[in-house]
Amino acid sequence: MASTPSIEESAAGATGLEQQAPKTPAHMTPLTGGTLVLGTIALSLATFMNVLDTSIANVSIPAIAGDLGVSSSQGTWVITSFGVANAIAVPLTGFVTQRFGAVKVFLASILLFTLFSFLCGQAPNLEILILFRVLQGASAGPMIPLSQTLLLSSYKPQRAGMAIAMWSMTTLVAPIMGPLLGGWITDNISWPWIFYINVPVGLLAAAVTASIYIRRETPIRKLPIDWTGLGLLVVWVGSLQIMLDKGQELDWFSSPVIIALAAAAVVGFVLFLIWELYDDHPVVDLSLFKIPTFTIGTVLLALAYGMFFGSLVLLPLWLQEIVGYTATDAGEVLAWVGLFALMLSPVLGRYLSLVDTRWVTTFSFLVFALVFYMRSQFTTGDSYWEYSIPTVIQGIATATFFIPLLGIILAGLPAHRIPAASGLSNFARITAGSFGTSIYTTWWTDRADLHHEQLVGHIYAGSPVASPILHGMQAQGFSQEQALTVINRLIDQQAYTLAVDDMFRLSAWLFVAMVALVWLIKPSRNSAGGDAAAGAH
Repeated sequence: MASTPSIEESAAGATGLEQQAPKTPAHMTPLTGGTLVLGTIALSLATFMNVLDTSIANVSIPAIAGDLGVSSSQGTWVITSFGVANAIAVPLTGFVTQRFGAVKVFLASILLFTLFSFLCGQAPNLEILILFRVLQGASAGPMIPLSQTLLLSSYKPQRAGMAIAMWSMTTLVAPIMGPLLGGWITDNISWPWIFYINVPVGLLAAAVTASIYIRRETPIRKLPIDWTGLGLLVVWVGSLQIMLDKGQELDWFSSPVIIALAAAAVVGFVLFLIWELYDDHPVVDLSLFKIPTFTIGTVLLALAYGMFFGSLVLLPLWLQEIVGYTATDAGEVLAWVGLFALMLSPVLGRYLSLVDTRWVTTFSFLVFALVFYMRSQFTTGDSYWEYSIPTVIQGIATATFFIPLLGIILAGLPAHRIPAASGLSNFARITAGSFGTSIYTTWWTDRADLHHEQLVGHIYAGSPVASPILHGMQAQGFSQEQALTVINRLIDQQAYTLAVDDMFRLSAWLFVAMVALVWLIKPSRNSAGGDAAAGAH
């Protein structure tokens, strides 16, 4: 692993702001013995609960949509609303931490997240569920960076690398467990319990954290907050996300609502850029984009994560709605990504500083391209292992993806700029994941409609293909309307399968194209990737 940062540097990096972070008070000596173990478990539980919620709903969308009487594309708002709110809350972490103290903010984050999790399970309709998911995502914003901050303050400086490695393993296991746990709960209990399970975990984590860390509060100082910049950020990101989510339902730009949302997104984005470039205390330090390595690395991280996360939503939707898999079976297919991810991540963290991160990132993108190409060959008649093998291979790409890209993004930056760079790159990653989900599901449905129209063109009276099938079904007792309904269902299956193949094929080519961007980056050895490993998740 790369050189280990000091506790103060790592804590500042976790907040996601460039402003000066509070120094760790001298009396806050590292924890020891059972207290250290309990503290580590409590912080890891909070992190696990948070990260779990980014993937646990992926396989439950068909059940949620069916129960609430909405389409699956509308159901994906459950995922995107959480992601957008979480991304917007990240830049505020540094401000609220220094204003109220890391321990108080962390505890408030856990308790609010737990409360809103319970309310998500109680939601009677999609609108209320989305409201509580937004509040849940916003309250989750400070939880992950502050768990890292408190964890590092619990260990001796020379053991900080081990602490980060343990933290990273938690963030790797949670996304793997999410689809498995979500599928099992949905099939065997009911979907609200994917939110209810956070309640005992959250209360336990908050109780243990309070008992250990309440006397280890960080210093408090008042700092100005860029409320105008934050407001503009909410406007343009929120407008763009709603436009992507509602576009298909409202027939895109034929709708005045979509036009208004697009205008709000464009105007909000332009005003946000102007304001942030000239404000003395910007909520996002856009001057970092003057650094070519940071810019290219952040663009690669956002594009790659958008496709990665979008596919994690699209694949289980297709498996359940078209192939006929249960939520549990779909979760098992996704969970295989953890096999190589868990095996390779510790090795990569140890030796990454010895190699050029561009080669590692290139390898990752090419493996992703292979995985998506294999998925572009899927048919409804494939076996469980034919669906699962690409996911197994994807574990290799996942392990070699996050940490090297963060190494590229943070390489060469002075220490005082790493906090802002980490926060901005993570904002881009989380936002891209939400946008990717909306784009994948929307284009999937659009392509399915196109394929359906093309396939139906072969079904007409007297067709040499359709007529024998219709006559055969009518001879078995089907009425003409029933026979046509069955045939239409078969056409739907093929249309949506051809569409999902199109999406995976496009993703494969995009990953290949992004390799060229990797090599526009100036060569450098990884100097920050190992230390920032946790931030990648």
